[in-house]
Amino acid sequence: MKIRTILAGAALLIATISSAAPKYSVDEKLAPLPAGSITLTDYLQDDILNSLEHWNKSDDLPYKAFVEFFRTGRAKFALGEMWGKAVRSGSLLYRYTHDEELKAIMKETMEDMLTTQRSNGSFCCVPPEKQPDNKGGDFWERKYVLLGMLEYYTQIEQDPRVLKAMKEHADCILDQIGHAPKTELLTLGWSSNNIESATILEPMMWLYRVTGEQRYLDFSKYVVETGGAKGYDLIQQACDNVPPHKMGGTYPKAYEMLSFWEGLADYYRVTGDERVRKACFNLYENVRKDEITIIGNGGADQPYHPKVMGEAWDNTALEQTNPDIKRSMETCVGVTWMKYCYKLLCLTGDASIAENIEKYVYNGLLGAMKPEGDGFSYVNRLNGEKVTNSGWGWNFSGKQVTCCNLNGPIGLAFVPLIAVMQRADGPVVNLYNACKATASTPSGRAVELVIDTQYPRDGHISITVNPESREKFSLGLRIPEWCRDYKIKAKGCKRSAEGNYLTLTRKWKKGDRIEIDFTMECVYIPAPHGSNRAGDSFQALKWGPLVLARDENIDKDYDKPVTFEVKDGIVDVKRTAPTRPGTRMEFIVPTADGGSIRMVDFSSVDCWKGSHICTWMPL
Repeated sequence: MKIRTILAGAALLIATISSAAPKYSVDEKLAPLPAGSITLTDYLQDDILNSLEHWNKSDDLPYKAFVEFFRTGRAKFALGEMWGKAVRSGSLLYRYTHDEELKAIMKETMEDMLTTQRSNGSFCCVPPEKQPDNKGGDFWERKYVLLGMLEYYTQIEQDPRVLKAMKEHADCILDQIGHAPKTELLTLGWSSNNIESATILEPMMWLYRVTGEQRYLDFSKYVVETGGAKGYDLIQQACDNVPPHKMGGTYPKAYEMLSFWEGLADYYRVTGDERVRKACFNLYENVRKDEITIIGNGGADQPYHPKVMGEAWDNTALEQTNPDIKRSMETCVGVTWMKYCYKLLCLTGDASIAENIEKYVYNGLLGAMKPEGDGFSYVNRLNGEKVTNSGWGWNFSGKQVTCCNLNGPIGLAFVPLIAVMQRADGPVVNLYNACKATASTPSGRAVELVIDTQYPRDGHISITVNPESREKFSLGLRIPEWCRDYKIKAKGCKRSAEGNYLTLTRKWKKGDRIEIDFTMECVYIPAPHGSNRAGDSFQALKWGPLVLARDENIDKDYDKPVTFEVKDGIVDVKRTAPTRPGTRMEFIVPTADGGSIRMVDFSSVDCWKGSHICTWMPL
């Protein structure tokens, strides 16, 4: 049974929005639940609502000023991206919350934006006579306008005026960009290889899926044939397993590269192009093993690309203990990696891909968020100054807004899409946060899952299965890779493995329960040995999915050498009441000299007022 049949067009991204929507060459194995089908509670819900109330719905997010860039121009390159990012996160959060105040904000800013359309159909920060704008980031900005409008059209309302505006905006791009006598795409952009301009691929593919109009697929084919970067065929480099930090020459910009690959994943799904499929999965695997650190993000300024200011692939998985690193792991990179993993998870139904998402959400994403909810750090560092608002952006009436402040909420908004998903034979659980979710059985009937747990504070999870009527179907459970031992009580179920999920199949009735116990251990992690020998003598700890860290706020010796009491790779930590308000988890950690230190989960360390963190601890 095809999953699109089950969801009847309700799923994000794979939705059939109009009767003209095209057929796909590749069927997805998983899809998000329809809008309004899941409500998280406790852990992650608190963060989503914190961001919603204090950022997306607050006066600190200057929607009118974002629109004004398109009316009167911008003072700095790429500032036109801000509106699309803000509308995208707002629209996705509305899909989850159905918050009417948020919907009103989205409708107001869309009405405002529609008044800025240029005479040639474009929404652009420069007038038609100056288009295409070479160094101003014109096509990066136009990409985000289109993404924002598409998200609005998909999640808020299918306003025909918005559809018309999107098509006119895209058609202007088609009129201007292409082979001679038009302007070649990769002659435009601010970077040395103009990779940012090639990211127009993702919204063009999305617009093709909405409209089914061939010219958008034809343009997407042109973008793919450029190879994605001036002077470099990134697709072929991925097929040849070139390491990410060596792709694209001196500018392997992580955020932009992943943004291009998001479009490639969509292109593969529509066309079935085997070369593109190979490139997509090769890049995923190489980023996962070469770039992703213990908190689930990647990119740094040492040792290969210091001029890219910590925003390039830099063999970061191996280099993460390099003491010369000053900037690393841009939030835009982590969120885009999360979204790319989501697309591959949908394509493959492979639970191991969701491991990357869990790692980033509980560590890197929450660790970058301001405690008050009003923004996100530009980068994350594992040692020293964990957070900063210093980076590309603009000051609006005393409030600094950066690209990462705007991308962080998008990461939060993707959590409900991923937590519980739909497979042809029934629901699957990816993230064990407490929630209520309504999925479908193979016959199309509703089945409610009630997940009761304190996860990740402990490893006990209770799932109550409430089908509309008795029916045989399957429930897929992701068994975390970090878990060395677990127990599951599920009476009358046939157990099997599919896509790295533990699949439980039976004839379910209302009130059937599953009890899961994941053994939560504190695992000792020795330092990877990168290019700098000074980085070899470090160590880290991880408790379940959570990376632990020493916090200067509670430990003046936070960065001093320490030797842990380790047995068979495990440190016998004890949970204790948090010292500070807002700390999620705190532990007493035994040391080899008979003493102990206190550590907390990485995301809880508040460094926004000048304190420091030590995640990789010196031996």
